[in-house]
Amino acid sequence: MALDQTTRTFLASIAAAGGPPLHEMPLADVRTLVRTLHQQLGGQPTEVANVREEPLPVDGGAIPIRMYWPRADAERPLPIIIHYHGGGWAAGDLDSHDVTARYLCRHADAWVIHVGYRLAPEHKFPVAVEDSYAALKWVVDYGRPFGDPTRIAVVGDSAGGNLAAAVCQLAKARGGPSIVFQALLYPALDLDLTAGYRSRAEFGGGEFFLSNADMKWFADLYLRSAADAQDPLASPLRARDLTGLPPALIVTAGNDVLRDEGKAYADRLAAAGVPVEYRCFESTIHAFMSFGAAIPVASEALAFVAARIKQALATSQPT
Repeated sequence: MALDQTTRTFLASIAAAGGPPLHEMPLADVRTLVRTLHQQLGGQPTEVANVREEPLPVDGGAIPIRMYWPRADAERPLPIIIHYHGGGWAAGDLDSHDVTARYLCRHADAWVIHVGYRLAPEHKFPVAVEDSYAALKWVVDYGRPFGDPTRIAVVGDSAGGNLAAAVCQLAKARGGPSIVFQALLYPALDLDLTAGYRSRAEFGGGEFFLSNADMKWFADLYLRSAADAQDPLASPLRARDLTGLPPALIVTAGNDVLRDEGKAYADRLAAAGVPVEYRCFESTIHAFMSFGAAIPVASEALAFVAARIKQALATSQPT
């Protein structure tokens, strides 16, 4: 797919900086880089009525969650968005994706719970999945009077999209809680890196921000062994039965190694009778929605996602 000029300029600036690829950097440097890129290029933070952070107890400790309120005058509980940040399961945090969480809060008019799940390799699979599911349970058990537990959407980008999809499958397997919508933004859905997706062959060489070598590095940090890649909670596309999952929006980028697995998941959901909308932003790259100050199509994409979530939370019933 042809790159638009702003995406081309963004990639050229990264190449000109001359740093090593992600998979050759120390993990601490990758974490700093992810946070810095997202904060510097995410654009102006959206004003919201209130933000509060607190610990959420999980098995083996506690994780931070950050809650966002769109307005102070809500007369009844707001719909709920549970947001899972990207970063390859090993980077990213509440600060790196604060701009996205704020935008969704204001423009989807929802109470947003931003989840600081534990990162790999300190915490291997399935810790991040269980932390993410624990946040869903917490929202249902303790979310009132702020949020309406019958109107919950989960959303995540990249590794966060992987976790959002896994949480939907886990909630189905465990009998709830109910989720009315899932928004998966350029999600990583198949960690079997031997799978022959065309987008991996076309865009995985390192010229398009995220490479196949980066994905292998992240997967090696996250998974306990290669066998975990066949587990649907690590690779949601590997699930045998996708019936009964929440309606979905799947967004991909045309020049992204993860593009084709996102499309494959959309096709499988549709074949299983799950309402699904697929949208590919053809001219750009992985993670573009986090770089709105450099890649303007991010604004169009974020507005589109927020509108679809708002609509779904206003009209959908729990599955």
